[in-house]
Amino acid sequence: MAHTAELIAVGTEILLGNIANTDAQLLSEKLAELGIDVLYHTVVGDNPKRLRAALELARTRADIILTTGGLGPTYDDLTKETICETFGRKNVRRPELEDWLRGVFANRGRTMTENNLRQTYLPEGCTVFLNQNGTAPGCAFCEGGVHVLMLPGPPHECALMFETGAAPYLRALSHEVIVSHTLRIYGKGESEVESILHDRIVKMTNPTVAPYAKPDECMLRVTAKAESAEAAEALLAPVVDEVMDAVGEWVYGVDVDNLESVCLALLRERGATLSAAESCTGGLIAKRITDVPGASAAFLGGVVSYTDGVKAEVLHVPQALLDEFGAVSEPVARAMAEGVRAVTGSDYALSVTGLAGPDGDDRGNPVGLVYIGLAGPNGTTVRECRFGRRTREHIRQQAANTALDLLRRALRQAT
Repeated sequence: MAHTAELIAVGTEILLGNIANTDAQLLSEKLAELGIDVLYHTVVGDNPKRLRAALELARTRADIILTTGGLGPTYDDLTKETICETFGRKNVRRPELEDWLRGVFANRGRTMTENNLRQTYLPEGCTVFLNQNGTAPGCAFCEGGVHVLMLPGPPHECALMFETGAAPYLRALSHEVIVSHTLRIYGKGESEVESILHDRIVKMTNPTVAPYAKPDECMLRVTAKAESAEAAEALLAPVVDEVMDAVGEWVYGVDVDNLESVCLALLRERGATLSAAESCTGGLIAKRITDVPGASAAFLGGVVSYTDGVKAEVLHVPQALLDEFGAVSEPVARAMAEGVRAVTGSDYALSVTGLAGPDGDDRGNPVGLVYIGLAGPNGTTVRECRFGRRTREHIRQQAANTALDLLRRALRQAT
């Protein structure tokens, strides 16, 4: 039987907009990987009456309820007490948790106040999830065919407790193994991808293919259920191959983190190095690359050439090109890429020059016009991009993504 879930976030600060409900995004993704359909997201303030009403409704429309928040030591942390009242469970003290909690405070060199002992009370007969990043334990129990799981609100606590406690508990509810592979796509939107694959997607039941829109890119999750991981992989392999045949040019990786990690892996495979010259992106490409551990094996460095003076004096862009064509132009992007490649001695070099807004330039170039250069062993190419009048952040991210995808494609073709 397929399981369904409702997520209930507890916290007035979410309703006030003081914090974002990032736990819901994380848990929805993780539950999908387990083959559990999330039907509803609910947010409730720190009010026992309204939380009880939300729980009563949730138990009628899902067989798994996950709550986040309200497990701490303060007066407004009422999740456990309200859940116990709603489901007819006693809230009982767990002596072993007091020893554990005192040890946590001692290891951190902190004095434990007595109100922290509230965290040692949990629903009678529950499965305990220890908190490896905080002090509030979580737990799970089943009542009347509904599984209730309580997780802490802070995202770093919630994420780790889900992996170490909640996920194993939920996996045990099914006799099937669920395996997923994620194909990450840049250059085509969710609607385009769905259109290409529509006839295949609607016919599939196991495995299934689901497109997801992400900021500036698209993901395809291919999921199979079987009696073992090996059997699930056998079901997945031909479907992944079929999808790759249809949209393979745009797939930049399977089960990868991002474009920059793929580019660095390709550079390392080829023993090649990279540098970057950035204007409108302000060092964003360099930041994203150096966020990846081990980047120093392939990335030599970058120049943020935000002014014409730095373009001319550091990157040796000819002043004549700047005067004739302006900084936002194909010839200048070409010269920037070749200049930083020569300065650093890298095998490949990226350049970006453009207008991220809010205004165009005195040559009549519009916001969103960006030139991206790639210099390498086989010469230099420049791509003109028109990202439109969007936010500065969106234009900068799109420029960085396009530059990295241009590099990825070149490295794929390199022998």
